[in-house]
Amino acid sequence: MATPDDDEVKKGVSRREVIASTGVGMLSASLLSTVPAVASGALPERSAHSLEVPNGALLPWKKTAGAKVFHLVAEEVEHEFMPGLKAKCWGYNGRVHGPVIEAVEGDRVRIYVTNKLPAATTVHWHGAIVPNGMDGVGGLTQKSILPGETYRYEFELKQHGTLMYHSHHDEMTQMAMGLTGLFVIHPRAPQSRVDRDFALLLHEWKVVPGTERPDPNEMTDFNLLTMNGKAFPGTAPLVIERGQKVRIRLGNLSAMDHHPIHIHGHRFWVTQTDGGVIPQSGQWPESTVLVPTGSTRTIEFVADNDGDWPFHCHMTHHVMNQMGHGIPNMMGVEPHGLDAKAMPLLPGYMTMGQAGMGEMAHMQNMPVPPNSVSIVMAKGKHDFITMGGMFTVIKVRQGLKSYEDPGWYENPKGTLATYATEAELQRDGIKVG
Repeated sequence: MATPDDDEVKKGVSRREVIASTGVGMLSASLLSTVPAVASGALPERSAHSLEVPNGALLPWKKTAGAKVFHLVAEEVEHEFMPGLKAKCWGYNGRVHGPVIEAVEGDRVRIYVTNKLPAATTVHWHGAIVPNGMDGVGGLTQKSILPGETYRYEFELKQHGTLMYHSHHDEMTQMAMGLTGLFVIHPRAPQSRVDRDFALLLHEWKVVPGTERPDPNEMTDFNLLTMNGKAFPGTAPLVIERGQKVRIRLGNLSAMDHHPIHIHGHRFWVTQTDGGVIPQSGQWPESTVLVPTGSTRTIEFVADNDGDWPFHCHMTHHVMNQMGHGIPNMMGVEPHGLDAKAMPLLPGYMTMGQAGMGEMAHMQNMPVPPNSVSIVMAKGKHDFITMGGMFTVIKVRQGLKSYEDPGWYENPKGTLATYATEAELQRDGIKVG
């Protein structure tokens, strides 16, 4: 992908009204807002500055006194994971996760961090080669940033790739509450180009049904898995014109879990880690890439197969919403009139799970605790989509007029799995039952 130079990036950002002429010591209010980073409207002219962050945003910057100046504000944020489920999280600049920091190899960056949290914090530039005193580890490489304080980080970007940033003070609490983000550094001299460049940050949470804050003490029983802070069906689809070369940057700042991210209908090449570009001779084809916790992986492919293609974590409990581990195993249980006997004592009682959890998708009107959602809850074109969590859809189309959601894919005649007729079974010698 072509890489933005200083003038090109600055022009792109100025169109979003975030360039200001203030001096080095002032933190312009324009730097506190974020730049939407989801393609919409007419097909945009693809430029070097074309990183896309579905459901997310880019962090604005301005050029002054020999550096690109950014401003992060750590603060409490009311965040919606999906319709019907919100939580009071900690984030940056009013967002969970923080807006993506985008720069170019060789840039000198100056990043101010203001702490509006009730606790001390720091910011660590995960994977970046920086001076020791800029590494952001509270107590070890710097004093922690107290509530109300603003600290300045400044360093030259000596590498390119997909990196991350996160709190490195009381990490268990602060990362679990959402203090994380992506840091994308473009190469000064790019060796490859793509038509689309997406950035997705993977995360896991424990939000107990009926509560309004994530539980940072959880170690194993995470019940909400997200891409860019959203759980399906809250995740935005990736809408792609057929034939485009696509790059997807995947970062994982989950507390405990790795994520095998799987694509349907295509294969890709694993081209980068958070350590940099993999030499071409070492790249390999896959349809599933394991993204370890604390790591990034970058994949590239040509979108040459029309359709609505799932893109998701292949750990099955990671594509469910608010599922708990205390559910009894009901598989194969025959209730034998239990519901009728129990309902006088427990109005509304219903035995569930004896044939799996897919039936839950058809029970959208069942009462649930406040601020909680069904484990699966999305209507697709043909039936309910019995997945949630770390799941989205890659929509590949020909002749797109925009990158807005084009709706469901219309399958060409003869390309859709359908009910097998008796005549077809007899023709092919298939005996059922």
